[in-house]
Amino acid sequence: MDATADTSASPAADPTGTLDEALQRLHASGPERLGRLTNHAPMAVEALAAHGRAGAVHRWLELYAPKLEEYPSAVETITDANWREALGDPRRAADWIAYFAREVGERPWRDVLAAWWPLLLPGMYGGSTHPVIRVGHAVRTLLTTPETEPRVTELAHGLGYWAARHHPATGIALLPGGASSAADALDSVQPIADRADGGFPARLGRVAGLPAWAATVTDPDEAHRGLTELVRAATHRYATHGHGEETMLVHASTAPNAVLRALPALPRALWAPSLHAAWTASAAVTAMYAPNTPVAYTAPGTFAPEEVFERALAHGDEHVIKFADTALDVGDERALASALRAIEISEPLV
Repeated sequence: MDATADTSASPAADPTGTLDEALQRLHASGPERLGRLTNHAPMAVEALAAHGRAGAVHRWLELYAPKLEEYPSAVETITDANWREALGDPRRAADWIAYFAREVGERPWRDVLAAWWPLLLPGMYGGSTHPVIRVGHAVRTLLTTPETEPRVTELAHGLGYWAARHHPATGIALLPGGASSAADALDSVQPIADRADGGFPARLGRVAGLPAWAATVTDPDEAHRGLTELVRAATHRYATHGHGEETMLVHASTAPNAVLRALPALPRALWAPSLHAAWTASAAVTAMYAPNTPVAYTAPGTFAPEEVFERALAHGDEHVIKFADTALDVGDERALASALRAIEISEPLV
């Protein structure tokens, strides 16, 4: 892929309408493939548009297209009376997306998000945290660009996917500890004993205890600061620990960053619970995929954020693009080094 051929304008304006075109195209595809792997394209194209690379969106989609599957079939209409029985049933993805499409068509999307956020938040671990990440990308676009129909519909797809894959983490004890910073708390996470096999759900079931970092936070502003700190710490940590599992460990930062992006659209009363859920997700991913030994951190030199994102785009992998997007939110040298590390150790999209 030629990462230097495009010089797109500001993402906030996106005068070409490329993001809307891409989302409309992707809404004809399902949220997953092979019954378990997430369709990352809506998140990746949003990240490209958010960094002024709208002109590369369709080129990138052509490379990603073999990973798209047809939209799933509907089973039964979900209503306000029967939704509980459908929660967490991945076979009902189309039903859930249709439900949320009706919801955002009938009332403001912020009201829908606020009503469902506390219901969905405990199940953010389903789909390897991808549903909440997709919602975070959708909310960022709605908060920073015009509220077009495809962008509102994208939120419905994200919420529907989240409801279909809703999976609470149960049986995880919060362990007392003395870590005052998010970085120290992540360092104190004990890896699960068996990291040799098993997918995300199986490994999550082996997480027995996590440090109780930020458990007493109730103030919304303190929760916002805590989430910001957590995203920074998890992003920094990838530079030395990402080789434990180069793909899955990006979620230790991209999942809490999705929550952070959603906070401005949520009632402040939901900010502290959001921090607590995001911490559990980030710490659990850390425990599930930690390497046996970290590598030493070596500063890669001076790189502009735009150059790092260009390298991620040239690499093409959807997780690399989304992780670079989060690293640019953090913005400091070590975050950019982490993004470069992800490019180095991940398989490119071909």
